[in-house]
Amino acid sequence: MGETSGDFFYVLLFFVVAVLFTIVPVVISLLIAPRSRGLKTTDIYECGMEPFGSAWIRYSVLFYLYALIFIAFDVDVLYLFPVATSYVKGGRTDEFLSLLVFLLLLILAIAYAWGKGVFEWRREGR
Repeated sequence: MGETSGDFFYVLLFFVVAVLFTIVPVVISLLIAPRSRGLKTTDIYECGMEPFGSAWIRYSVLFYLYALIFIAFDVDVLYLFPVATSYVKGGRTDEFLSLLVFLLLLILAIAYAWGKGVFEWRREGR
């Protein structure tokens, strides 16, 4: 195998192992799981205690807003890891400037969200 085909072999091997790690537990659980359903199968389970109240609780929309902001910035930060590894190999000045522009856009997005009051936790009904 050449150098590039060897690299692809390891990626393929990693992919196959990852697929096996996801499929094998599902197949095992399907094989050994009990087939009969009892009366309490669909009941709510709360740490061994009898459930009280409804299982459907309304969450504030602020939780979803924080989650969306977290996901957006998490994906943006993941972009920085390959860029940082390219600098280990000797990055150029234009790459560094594009990274600075990217970081400036992130900072502007945070400043915009902060200015709109996204990071202020307002209680409903007060």
